Amino acid sequence: MPALPATPERVIDTDTMRRPVDRGDTRPLAWRLEQLDRLEQALNSREEAVLAALAADLEKPPVEAFFELVAIRQELALTRRQLRRWMAPRPVPVPLHLRPGRAETVATPLGCVLIIGPWNYPLQLCLHPLVSALAAGNTAVLKPSEHAPATAALIAELISSAFPSEHVSVVQGDGAVAARLLEQRFDHIVFTGGERVGKLVMAAAARHLTPVTLELGGKSPAIVLADADLAVTAKRLVWGKSLNSGQTCIAPDYLLVERSIREPLLQAIRSEIKAFFGPDPVGSVDRGRIVNQAQFTRLLALLEGAQARGQVLIGGEHDPQRRRIGLTVLSVSEDDDPLMQEELFGPLLPVLTIDSLEQALEQVRKRPKPLALYLFSRSRDAVTAVLNSSSSGSIGINDVVYQAGVPALPFGGVGASGIGAYHGQAGFDSLSHHRSVLRRPFWLDLPLRYPPYNGTLPLLRRLLGRL
Repeated sequence: MPALPATPERVIDTDTMRRPVDRGDTRPLAWRLEQLDRLEQALNSREEAVLAALAADLEKPPVEAFFELVAIRQELALTRRQLRRWMAPRPVPVPLHLRPGRAETVATPLGCVLIIGPWNYPLQLCLHPLVSALAAGNTAVLKPSEHAPATAALIAELISSAFPSEHVSVVQGDGAVAARLLEQRFDHIVFTGGERVGKLVMAAAARHLTPVTLELGGKSPAIVLADADLAVTAKRLVWGKSLNSGQTCIAPDYLLVERSIREPLLQAIRSEIKAFFGPDPVGSVDRGRIVNQAQFTRLLALLEGAQARGQVLIGGEHDPQRRRIGLTVLSVSEDDDPLMQEELFGPLLPVLTIDSLEQALEQVRKRPKPLALYLFSRSRDAVTAVLNSSSSGSIGINDVVYQAGVPALPFGGVGASGIGAYHGQAGFDSLSHHRSVLRRPFWLDLPLRYPPYNGTLPLLRRLLGRL
């Protein structure tokens, strides 16, 4: 069936989608594995269509587009291998005075989950959390981003061909449709996007006391110390910031570079940009575009302001017709610089000079907690200092972005960069309710617990006072 039409009264019937869960249909391992198989088969049958849709929306090079599929397939493979173990009851120790008894937690489905996807990785960040939702025995409603229309249409087609509508449905539309969806009661909401909309999602969820997983973003810093391998550091920074034209929530947002290596690092970055994209970095077939005119205009305004202030160190090329901007490195010295106010989410990379690791950490700590933090250094002491003196959703040591490619590693933010996590068991746990269960037999029933309590307190003090 096609994507469900949005009506002013009700976008979708969540009660209908909750019924398979309420009936217990979704509890068995076999049902959950079947849903994972359905999703994988649908993806495998439309691989070329996926690459074409991502090219239409973002001009993603085929390799970058393919890795959206890889991420989902890795999640499917890990979940299949581990799902029986994740679903197994987890024993909990029972105090002596409650024995004989057996306590455990049992992972149970929440119900109907709403997944609101972003435009930057429009396939992966809709279907990746869907794997967790189905593995946990839930039904799901997907709201793909209207800013990636080709991918949204493809997701609707894939889902309708693979699943009954009462198990997984797709709702397409703009922000008004998303707002109407949020007026309905879901049992969990997974949202990936910016902080401003994340606050709106959380406020809407609060009306129904609906739990949320918010994957937001923020200004993720990369600290480069003097003992780093500059050639490898430059290559990885250029790759991470150029990936998807910088439209990646865990891309390095700004650099904090020790003074003694600032110029050598800039020269290495300049060389890597040329090696990656040739003499025409904007025209390269290995570069995508900015998603829409509004985002391009925002980034161009920041770039032109920096050019007017003489801050451009490398790059600055742009093509308004194709909505492309080459990777641009900019010098920043003041905290109130326009480039340091919000997440850039594009191929602009400010560089701030530091004299020590502690100075860099002070810069990091005075900003909202980022989704990712990166350190380039050979020093174990430096790694320990960053781990012990900072807070972020994740940390990458001597690399960027790759931590999100570890299927079993939880992915999520902290503070302003997000709430909750998914990927692997973290996703299963987030989208399950871990019900507490105590089992006790009839055959031992001590009278001390029951009235009348005459003389009971002194005995209880002797029996329980040391617990």
